[in-house]
Order: sequence, then structure tokens, then C-alpha cells
Amino acid sequence: MVPKATTIAVLVNPNYSGSENQLREVQEAAASLGVQLVIVRANVESDFDAAFSTLVQQRATALLVCASPFFNIRRQQLVVLAARHTLPAIYEWREFAAAGGLMSYGTSLADAYRQAGVYTGRILKGATPADLPVVQSTKFEFVINLPTARALGLEVPATLLARADKVIE
Repeated sequence: MVPKATTIAVLVNPNYSGSENQLREVQEAAASLGVQLVIVRANVESDFDAAFSTLVQQRATALLVCASPFFNIRRQQLVVLAARHTLPAIYEWREFAAAGGLMSYGTSLADAYRQAGVYTGRILKGATPADLPVVQSTKFEFVINLPTARALGLEVPATLLARADKVIE
């Protein structure tokens, strides 16, 4: 959606246990695409304004908000900051796109909660937790928010719209 993005900002929560893996994977992808990254960290709400100021100073043309429960519960604030700074952003969970974020791609939280219910049911029926297999998410969702795309002056290709699991009109 932003093919000319050459500097992409990455917002990461250093206190989140998966942050190092997320950063490593993003850095590998950026290197293979020839894209420069601006990595900013936030682990308290007061870090957000400074992080977004850094993104603007470094002339980031897009933003990836990494997964973090801390970011998820502050999604409205992050979506507003991205809009205020006119930054096209992608997030981990569909709730960000529903809150006005440009797009999201990540595991389905509803499916993960359903799986937790299945596990709970099996344990309540007598299964030993240690005997249950480890299950990773297999359902991923891609959501595009068209009003946000229009507000950012972005045209969403029809091929991308066709791949989306949900398009917010």
C-alpha cells in the first residue's frame, strides 16, 4: 500500500517477552527488501509522544506496531498518534483496524480464545495439562480500513482488497 516507503518505523515494547524475536524477524525482512528501519521503544504511556517525534524527525514513511499486550490496551491512543502524524501503520490485531488503524495482520484472538476454551474443557474432563499438545495459531486475519486509507491519501489495490479477510468500509 505504500510502495515507496524506504524508511519504516518499528514501535516495540522492550518489556514484552517476544520483542527480541519480533525485532530480529523485522530486521531480516528489512535487509532483504533494502528498507531502512527506525526502531523506537515504548514500555510506558509517556514514551509514546517521544517515540512518534523520533519517527517524524527520522522521516519514517510507514509504521509497524509490534505485538504487545501493553500496545493492545492502548490501541486507540496509538491509532490516533499514527493518524495525527499521517503515518500509514500496520498492527498485529484486527482490533486496531476496527479502532481506526490502517490495517492489521495477525493471529485471530477469537480463535486463540476458542482454543483456550477447548483446552480448559479437556482439563476439566480429566486430561493432564502436561499431556496436551502445544498448539500454535493457524488462523490469521488481514483487515483493511478503507476510510483510514482515504484519509491518508492511499489507494488500496484491488488485489489487496481481495486478499483481506475483512474490509472496513
